[in-house]
Amino acid sequence: MISTIEAVIDENGAIELAEPIKLNGKHRALVTILDEPPSERDETLWLSEEALRRDWLSPEEDEAWAHLK
Repeated sequence: MISTIEAVIDENGAIELAEPIKLNGKHRALVTILDEPPSERDETLWLSEEALRRDWLSPEEDEAWAHLK
């Protein structure tokens, strides 16, 4: 399986992925450095967006807040 994941790399080479990934074992990866700075989005929000989406968009969450509709 080949997938592309957005990330930010700092001046020391540390890479922060935009979303969590789960892999079975080690995999090769290619890193492409783009000639542009990261977007101005809040990095905390950017990095937690996928995790929050999984939590908030669930049947259990819908049921918990159904009384407010």
